Amino acid sequence: MLQLRQIEASYDGSRILRGIDLTVQPGEVVCLMGRNGVGKTTTLRTIVGHVRADTGSVELDGRRLDGLRPEERARLGLGYVPQGRDIFPTLTVAENLQIGAVAQGKDYRADLDRVLDLFPVLKEMLTRRGGVLSGGQQQQLAIGRALLTSPKILLLDEPTEGIQPNIIDQIGDTIRKLRTDGLDHNFAAEINDAIRKLRAERRIGILLVEQYFDFCVEVGDRFYILDRGAVVANGPIQDLHQESVKRHLTV
Repeated sequence: MLQLRQIEASYDGSRILRGIDLTVQPGEVVCLMGRNGVGKTTTLRTIVGHVRADTGSVELDGRRLDGLRPEERARLGLGYVPQGRDIFPTLTVAENLQIGAVAQGKDYRADLDRVLDLFPVLKEMLTRRGGVLSGGQQQQLAIGRALLTSPKILLLDEPTEGIQPNIIDQIGDTIRKLRTDGLDHNFAAEINDAIRKLRAERRIGILLVEQYFDFCVEVGDRFYILDRGAVVANGPIQDLHQESVKRHLTV
């Protein structure tokens, strides 16, 4: 479980986050919503350690992450797909997929087939350079790369930005699969008909920064709405009504 307690953070002396409390349980999708500039991306960057919190704590499975470097937090189970994707344009798709897991000293091979099943278009492009992929394909590549680090919590910063509607639907399907199935290191053994009497199921929690309302309603379990750096509404996704949208999400 990911838990934020009373997180405050600042840029150049200006307070951006104001007492953020937020939780993401294993196997659920939590949507973090709000207008531009209210602190959504800063919240994610604080979780992964790119922004230092002034006060409060970030915990993963009960362990405080305060003071840990971003790479240390990643090794403990945070997967981050930033806005803009940050793929390596001169590396091939295969190299992009591998690089995160290799940097953490993890064996990605058991999960590679699973990721390629989630994003079948990548299977056809493994030898192509990342820079020639479309925006939607680059987004799938970035998510796939994060998944190969075996995260407990996956942080996605506006994955539908600039992407065609059919690709948004595909990413939505993938998020639903991750919520229910997770990535299992026994997957490769299963498809080779290996017999496993005891099979540990891993479930990935997802924190999704998103402004596409219909997408959130379709894939989310719970929501938080930020305004001026503070949580102003939260609850089950079925409680996300038009009144809240008009008050906090429309320009």
